[in-house]
Amino acid sequence: QVQLVESGGGLVQAGGSLRLSCAASGRTFSTYAMGWFRQAPGKEREFVAAMRRGGGSTYYADSVKGRFTISRDNAKNTVFLQMNSLKPEDTAVYYCAAYSGSYYITDLGRYDYWGQGTQVTVSS
Repeated sequence: QVQLVESGGGLVQAGGSLRLSCAASGRTFSTYAMGWFRQAPGKEREFVAAMRRGGGSTYYADSVKGRFTISRDNAKNTVFLQMNSLKPEDTAVYYCAAYSGSYYITDLGRYDYWGQGTQVTVSS
């Protein structure tokens, strides 16, 4: 069982930055691929970024590539999402998730555990 708690969301102006954190419980954090997803009002949850368990490979949605960076600190059981050059269309609830497998890590249906989400609002 893995419990995930996100933090770091808030209100920011367009062009600004936020850093989201996701703290995981348990001693097996390093064995999970970690992902960030988001859900805007009236829209389906969508993939944002993911990192493999070893931390070497990262994946990004085209809409955030070059602006967002996912990273992880296995010693602290934490995954981060650095978000720069934020746009109003980035407004959403952001969720982190843990996946015990290795394939299709951009597919939200593969993920085993989810956090409760943190709101990010970008004003124009």
